Amino acid sequence: MIGNLLLTLTAMIWGTAFVAQRVGMEKIEPLTFNASRMALAALAVGAVALVSAGKQKKEAALRRNTVIGGICCGTFLALASIFQQMGVVYTPAGKAGFITAMYMLLVPVINFVLFKKKNTWLVWLAVLIGVFGMYLLCVTEGFSLTRGDTLVCICAFLFSGHILSCDHFTQLGNPIQISAIQFLTATVISAALAAVLEEPSWEKIVSAAIPILYCGIASGGIGYTLQMVAQRYTDPTIASLLMSLEAVFAVIAGAVLIHERMSIRELTGCIVMFIAIILVQIPLKPGQKQEAEATAAETE
Repeated sequence: MIGNLLLTLTAMIWGTAFVAQRVGMEKIEPLTFNASRMALAALAVGAVALVSAGKQKKEAALRRNTVIGGICCGTFLALASIFQQMGVVYTPAGKAGFITAMYMLLVPVINFVLFKKKNTWLVWLAVLIGVFGMYLLCVTEGFSLTRGDTLVCICAFLFSGHILSCDHFTQLGNPIQISAIQFLTATVISAALAAVLEEPSWEKIVSAAIPILYCGIASGGIGYTLQMVAQRYTDPTIASLLMSLEAVFAVIAGAVLIHERMSIRELTGCIVMFIAIILVQIPLKPGQKQEAEATAAETE
């Protein structure tokens, strides 16, 4: 129960962060905002990593994989969050939350295409439903995507790469230290791009202090720590289902806090997307899984 409550709280923090990201754009440019929030997250998670460092083994291979993993994950995280941050300038927070959640459907597809990892029929059904939901949510009557939706769609693809990188390197290195290094890497990349493409200043950062603090400390530091603690006590499937509530909280927070409204078509798309997100995380029973794998093998 405690684990489930903590994961629900994590989903709420991450969902409401979309509102903070959107509000922050009234005072500061996207790249500068992203660099600032990543720097705070790096400090928060870095502190946890330093505390736990003395308790960890120090093999050379573990250290090497931790550093490489942190840099790879951080690169994906930086690019994904940059596109997301630019997207929320033009797209409502709730809508951006559901488009970002598309990464849950993209991960099994990428795994199949690149690594030949088989999926069950339920996963493919979820992907088809998700495609229809995305059509309702994003595609206009002229069969085109808006600028903001396109940017957030790119963000979802990049977050898929981030998930796959994390899945690979956390098995080889120290997860907490990888997270700290990834936030540091994301800070450096975002700050470098901000210095070239924007005009960052301390005054702008101070003017957007509250959204930056919320996204950096609450969403980055506290959210990640809660997730790590909660998943020790919760089944992985239940954990992923609870964390998918992030998109729902984004819609609720957008409506309540900044009075965002979506059309009936967009709300329908959100509902369809949420059904797909739930389906893709439901494991089949052992007998059903074997049967699905046999069917997949026959089709090949």
